[in-house]
Amino acid sequence: MHLQAKVPRGIDVGHQVLGLGIAGWSAARLLRAQGKEVWVWDEQDSELLRQRQAELEQEGIPVHLGQPFQLLPGVEQVVVSPGIAWDHPLLQEARRQGIEVVGEAELAWQFLEHLPWVGITGTNGKSTTTALVAEMFKAAGLEGIPCGNIGLPLSQVALETWQGQRQPDWIVAELSSYQLEASSRLMQSSPSSPPRIGVWTTFTPDHLERHGTLERYAGFKARLLERAQWRVVNGEDPYLFRRRRDWENTYWVSLQDPQADVLLRGSTLYIQGEAVAELEDFAERCPGPHNLQNLLLAAAAAHLAGIPNTAIQGAIRSFAGMPHRLEWVAQIQVGSTPIRFVNDSKATNYEAGWVALNALSPPIILIAGGRAKQGDPSAWLRLIQAKVARVLLIGEAAPALAQALQAIRYTDVEILPTLEVAVERAFAAACSLAQALADPAQPITVLLSPACASFDQYPSFEHRGHHFRACCQALVGSLER
Repeated sequence: MHLQAKVPRGIDVGHQVLGLGIAGWSAARLLRAQGKEVWVWDEQDSELLRQRQAELEQEGIPVHLGQPFQLLPGVEQVVVSPGIAWDHPLLQEARRQGIEVVGEAELAWQFLEHLPWVGITGTNGKSTTTALVAEMFKAAGLEGIPCGNIGLPLSQVALETWQGQRQPDWIVAELSSYQLEASSRLMQSSPSSPPRIGVWTTFTPDHLERHGTLERYAGFKARLLERAQWRVVNGEDPYLFRRRRDWENTYWVSLQDPQADVLLRGSTLYIQGEAVAELEDFAERCPGPHNLQNLLLAAAAAHLAGIPNTAIQGAIRSFAGMPHRLEWVAQIQVGSTPIRFVNDSKATNYEAGWVALNALSPPIILIAGGRAKQGDPSAWLRLIQAKVARVLLIGEAAPALAQALQAIRYTDVEILPTLEVAVERAFAAACSLAQALADPAQPITVLLSPACASFDQYPSFEHRGHHFRACCQALVGSLER
């Protein structure tokens, strides 16, 4: 039974924001700055949410925590944070009553559509591609704000732009399927609108527990390309390559196909036959073919945006990689053997876990597990069998993953209660492995690449990655003492 919310008499609620994550918090502040009456609601309750509640209430925005969602009297618009399911019963009821329902990104779009946009979506690779595009704009002396599903929420960028605190030249937005599902006009273009460039990095099964079918998930991603004026697509993704005739004004990127619009020849990046940049040591700083694909996608988008080749080259030289994505966080020397600790906490599905393993050389000790997502783990399991010396499993999915590994006759598996214990056990296993190496100078990698969501033990993959880094640094400190 829903609790009844009490609204003081004479108050017209006007706008109700669901979810007090960073996106909902920003959306409420954006609406309040417009002079709107806003109420915020979150069914959860935590210390962080209470801190945000206090901040909003100082700005005159009432907040409900720890109560089931309910439509407030007189509400004209419901703004939905990305974490709230778009088919939530309360949203269905709001639509039935004729109340407008918009996503947080769509709300921000109303204040940012006068600017040129690069929108980036995909199952994997979108954060790195977004960061690379922003770096290329920066190298050209332009402010291209990385935002959306990375960095700042779109509503915060909208608020700061409206208040004159920012003057962005471009919006560089990472857009998740959740945000695209909840947006009817986001990135919509017309002959008179500023440039809209849509980038689709990869497509594999993900978020099916929310979207239901692969077709629905693909449909939300495709919205971005359908609304853009120019499109950049990864031609090495099998699904996207099959759709290569679906869109006009498209740049296709490939590491192998000489007919692609954007490609590599040796260490030189070419766009439509023109040598644009030398990669130099980029592959050492950002290992794996997936990062080369991300680079090609970003370079194509920057080229379409008019960024000079010299700025693209400069960004390639300066880019150091992404936090929580194959991030080197520590190294311990055991005799002649370097033991490297790599944080890939952003790998929240099997495909991303496969990409991480594919990018690194064995021997590898893998820490995996968390809250499992729907998807086919078979390719990931086969790569573990080929490259991983030992697997340490944590979290809800640990028993099921151990069973799956045993089914393919991989037995060097251990289930552990926490990440702290896993890091300690991984180091001990690496020390034992170092003694058996034919080449004692060969590096051993301890890799956190969970292939699972973090929400069983952590609020986000970032928290999980920060904890892994802290555990590694604590281990280094204890050995130094």
